[in-house]
Amino acid sequence: MKNFRIILLTVMFCAVLLTLGCGPNRTVSRVSSDEVTDLSGNWNDTDSKLVAQQMIQDMVYRPWISDFMMEEDRKPVVIVGTIRNFSSEHIQTDTFIKDIERELINAGKVKFVASSKEREEIRDERMEQQSYASDDTAKRLAAESGADFMLQGGIKSNVDASGGKAAKFYQIDLELINVETNEKVWIGSKEIKKLVNKKKTKW
Repeated sequence: MKNFRIILLTVMFCAVLLTLGCGPNRTVSRVSSDEVTDLSGNWNDTDSKLVAQQMIQDMVYRPWISDFMMEEDRKPVVIVGTIRNFSSEHIQTDTFIKDIERELINAGKVKFVASSKEREEIRDERMEQQSYASDDTAKRLAAESGADFMLQGGIKSNVDASGGKAAKFYQIDLELINVETNEKVWIGSKEIKKLVNKKKTKW
C-alpha cells in the first residue's frame, strides 16, 4: 500500500511538471508605436525618431535657409543621401532615413525630392506615359526639380562594459552640402548614452 502511494504521488508530480512544460512560454501584447521599449539597450525605433526630429529641427532653423532664400527667392530643394552605419550594431539606416525625410517634409521649410532609387521607378513611369498616355495627361520629360543640397551622415557607437554593466554611446553626425559648390552649410551632431545592467551577459 505504501509503495502504491509513492508511485501515485510520483505520477501526479510528473503530470504537473509535464503540464507546466507544455504551457505557453512566450506572451505577446500590442503596444502603441510611440511607446518606448528599450529591451536590449541597442539602437531602436525610439532613438531613430527622436534623433531625426531633434536634428532636423536644428537644421531648418539655422541661417543657411534664410541666406539661400534671400539669394534665390525660393525655398531650397533638399535630398537625403547616404547615412552610413559605422557602429558595431546592425542598424536599419533606411528606417532612419525615412524618419529624416518625414521630419524634413513636415517642417515645411524646404522642398524635398525623391531619392535616386525612387527616381528610377518614377522615370520609368514617365517614359511609359510618352507612349501610352494621352497628350493632355502625359508628364513632361526633363522637368524634374534638381536638389540644391544633399544631407549625408553616419552613426558611430562605442561600448564600455564590465561585470554585467555596459555604457553604450552613440554619435550621429549629419552634414548638409551644397550640390553645386560642395560647400557645407550645416553640420549637426547628436549623442545618446545608455546604461544597461544585466545579471549574466556577453557584450
